[in-house]
Amino acid sequence: MGNSTRQAWLKAMGVTVWERRDRPAASPEPLSEGADGDWDRLREEIRSCTQCPLHVGRTQTVFGVGPRSASWFFVGEAPGAEEDRQGEPFVGRAGRLLDAMLRALGLDRQEVFIANVLKCRPPGNRDPEPSEVASCLPFLRTQIAAVRPRVLVALGRFAAQSLLSTEQPLSRLRGGVHAYDGIPVIATYHPAYLLRRPADKAAAWADLKRARGIVHHE
Repeated sequence: MGNSTRQAWLKAMGVTVWERRDRPAASPEPLSEGADGDWDRLREEIRSCTQCPLHVGRTQTVFGVGPRSASWFFVGEAPGAEEDRQGEPFVGRAGRLLDAMLRALGLDRQEVFIANVLKCRPPGNRDPEPSEVASCLPFLRTQIAAVRPRVLVALGRFAAQSLLSTEQPLSRLRGGVHAYDGIPVIATYHPAYLLRRPADKAAAWADLKRARGIVHHE
């Protein structure tokens, strides 16, 4: 399905198609579909990246995990302390909750792709700076283009706003279906937030069921 046809189909389905406003940043070269060498090159570019000051304090970059053929692509904000130590996204308590959410969907962690907007940990787990996003977001875009999932699940406000290039609050972005480059996007709560506010787990489950419906429909 071509991009223009996909955009028209999404709009006909009632999907909110956001116009992407690219920030000025040097994007990595496009990956060839199925080219493992290009995937390894991207991994090395991320591992050796020094485009923003975050590289100074990192233990290691967090590329992301999952198969290139994944139908589901989960996007978080940035690595935390444990992710920085292990080099894998969503470990620790938030990661265990995400794993439980995946099991409820009938999925295993090894079946989905999981990555963050930022590949390095911000000091003190503070919110990412716009300049850091400008440096790092092209890497995520390249990963999404290579995987080409059936659905993107944005975990938390920052991931949703970064993917959709909007400043709308998560409360406005939840409950609907958006699109990023023709790929449906579901915005939901971050697992770390749900650990603090377990009462919102039911709402997050509704979001995930909406995403599951998209995957099964196509």
